[in-house]
Amino acid sequence: MNELAIYDDYAIAEEIPDLILEAIFSYLSLKDLRNCALVCKKWYRILSDENNDVWRVHCVKRLVEEVTKSDLLSTVTTYKSKLRAFFHAWNPHDCSRNMYVKPNGFTLHRNPVAQSTDACRGKVGFYYGRHAWEVIWEGPLGTVAVVGISTKDAPLQCQGYVGLLGSDEQSWGWNLVDNHLLHNGDSQGHYPLLNNCPKYQVGERIRVILDCEDNTLAFERNYEFLGVAFRGLPNKKKLYPTVSAVYGNTEVSMVYLGPPVDG
Repeated sequence: MNELAIYDDYAIAEEIPDLILEAIFSYLSLKDLRNCALVCKKWYRILSDENNDVWRVHCVKRLVEEVTKSDLLSTVTTYKSKLRAFFHAWNPHDCSRNMYVKPNGFTLHRNPVAQSTDACRGKVGFYYGRHAWEVIWEGPLGTVAVVGISTKDAPLQCQGYVGLLGSDEQSWGWNLVDNHLLHNGDSQGHYPLLNNCPKYQVGERIRVILDCEDNTLAFERNYEFLGVAFRGLPNKKKLYPTVSAVYGNTEVSMVYLGPPVDG
C-alpha cells in the first residue's frame, strides 16, 4: 500500500461522524476495539469516552439487569469501568467445588458443607502496576472469613474450619473475624493497628490495594486507610484477588476498581 492510499484511508476515518462510528464500534469485539483505538486520534477520542454508547451496549450484552440496577457497582461510575469490573470478577472455574458464582457474575455463594473451608480467586492476576478492588461480605462471617490474595498454587479447599487463605507461602489474608493477618500458616499479628478499631460489619466494603511496584498489600474500610498489611510480596508472580469462607450460604461480592487513587 502506497503513502497516498494510507492517507486516503486516514482521511475517510476522520470524516465519519461520531454517532455512526459509535454504532459501528458497538458491534465489534473488545479486541477489535483496542485495535481501532490505534487508527487515528478521532477514533481514540471516541473510545476513550467511557460513558458513550459503545461501552453502554457492551455492558447491556454482558451485565445482567439485576446488577446494573443494584448499588453493587456504585463505586464504578462509567460503562467501561463496569465492564472492566465484570472481566475481573470471581472466576467460576477457579474456586472450590463447594462454591459457585451467581448469575450476576460478581457474587460467589458457598454451599452449606460441614467441616470444609473453601476459597475462590478472581479471573485476573497481577504482577505489575497498582490495583484496587472492593470485597463485600454479604452473608454471615462464621468463625473464619479471610480476604486477600493468592497465587495459582494456593489450595482452594481443605478440611475443617481454618484460615485457608494464608495457610501457606502462596497466600496472604486478613481474617475479618479476629483481625489477624495470616501467611505461611501463621498469624502475622493484629490488624489494623488502630486504637479501638471496630470489628468488620457484614455488608461493609473492604478496599484491597495491591502495589506490585512496592510489593505490598494494604486495606481500606469506609474510605479509611488501615495501613500496609503485608510487605515483601513475590516479584513477577501473578497474585489474584482471593477469599476463603467457612459459613454455609454466605455470599461475597468483588468489584475491581482499577489503579487506586492516592490521597
